[in-house]
Amino acid sequence: MEKIIKLMDESALKVGLVGNPTSTTIMLPVAKESVYGKEADNLKLWGVDPELGKHFIEGLVDKFQILYFDYEGHRLQHPNPENLTPDNIVKDLLTIADEMNIKKFSYYGYSWLALVGLQLAIRTDRLESLIMGGFPPIEGPYKEMMIVTKKTYDQALNNQNSPDIDEQEPINPDKVDWDNIQVKIETNQTKQFVTMYENLMEFNDREIQHKLDIPRVVFAGEKDTIVYGENFGSVTVDIVGILQKNKQKLEHFGWDVEIVKGNDMDHTKAMQPITVLSLIKPWLIKNLNLT
Repeated sequence: MEKIIKLMDESALKVGLVGNPTSTTIMLPVAKESVYGKEADNLKLWGVDPELGKHFIEGLVDKFQILYFDYEGHRLQHPNPENLTPDNIVKDLLTIADEMNIKKFSYYGYSWLALVGLQLAIRTDRLESLIMGGFPPIEGPYKEMMIVTKKTYDQALNNQNSPDIDEQEPINPDKVDWDNIQVKIETNQTKQFVTMYENLMEFNDREIQHKLDIPRVVFAGEKDTIVYGENFGSVTVDIVGILQKNKQKLEHFGWDVEIVKGNDMDHTKAMQPITVLSLIKPWLIKNLNLT
């Protein structure tokens, strides 16, 4: 079943629900639409599965009911520059669950959508479990990401009149000069993430841990450390380092912590379905007492 749902800003999002209605529901806001042809070839260069959403759904639907949509893609197409706050994002997610008649559900998010999952978990009692990939639930790099996002926004503002890159030519990640790359995207697309991180500057993720009483797991690839050049504030976002440093603390608070091994297991590689499904599916089956 698919349905068009109006969100808080009146934009319309396509949402799907598939699987056995008597099964536990997994909310997948990461379910990107499949792409083909040159666009797919370009994604593969970056190690991205061009059918990411489809493969996630296929990998989970035998055991779960899947509530799926592409929230990031929607926000890039329908930016919400002034109001993409944690409160409003959570209201969007709960609106989606309400409109699809889903009362209780588990949540899986990766990167900033993992951060969103933590915000969801402390604002509702409807979560049955929480899976965060590529973002730590304690000592999250909010300030570092604020710097990177603000620098990205500044570049987007400054580069609006620069010549367009030939998008027909796929960009090879091995040949990108990451220290000097210039960002040219629509300013509202990045301004909305400045708004989101601005609203998280006072957030203390340690103080909310007592509010979490559901099964929860966090994971990251063992090479998930991003060193940003001067254009992006010369900051390091060390996801795996934060997790490794706080592993005992997290386990004390009730988190399962998984580091995905592999010399190439960076932020992008660790979000692909082939990697994620082998970790989260058995975890969900075990922690939701399924057979």
